[in-house]
Amino acid sequence: MNNPKEERTFLMVKPDGVRKGLTGEVIRRLEQRDLKIVALRMFQPTREAIDEHYPKDNEWMKRVGEKTLATYHKYGLDPIAEVGTEDPLEIGRAVRGWILDYMVSAPLVKMVVQGVHAIDMVRKIVGHTIPSVAEMGTIRGDFSADSPALANKERRAVQNLVHASETPQEAEHEIAFWFGDDTLLGYGRYGVDN
Repeated sequence: MNNPKEERTFLMVKPDGVRKGLTGEVIRRLEQRDLKIVALRMFQPTREAIDEHYPKDNEWMKRVGEKTLATYHKYGLDPIAEVGTEDPLEIGRAVRGWILDYMVSAPLVKMVVQGVHAIDMVRKIVGHTIPSVAEMGTIRGDFSADSPALANKERRAVQNLVHASETPQEAEHEIAFWFGDDTLLGYGRYGVDN
């Protein structure tokens, strides 16, 4: 990236966001912050594509399992009674499966967002990944109240409306994965790019 105005990130409206009719609201909030949508598409993902989107390495799955164990302990739930194990790696694998099931349950909307500090700005706009602790005024804080404790109890993924890249490397990878050779559009916005 040569120009800070050209930083790009990846954002996906998840099944619960699509089902709640929030795609327009997500776009509105991004554009209000002088970010531009330079690629956009609604699609029904395959399980194989979603499987490739999420990491498969044991380190990532163990980290997910450790977060899940922490949630069980915080809310006084017995992980053995809930999922049959206390092994973080096994729990992480189970949670990853729940995520795949959730992500193919309805169409998704994928987009590339461009603008000044796009990665950080988008993360700020969407809010904390756990909706029940996301600040009011963020997409997750305003439109979702799901919690990991409830999701774990129901053996499903946390429904948190959107996915947004966390790092420049993740954004680059996800844009290439989901848009491939598709042309990302460039255009000027009144009062922003001039």
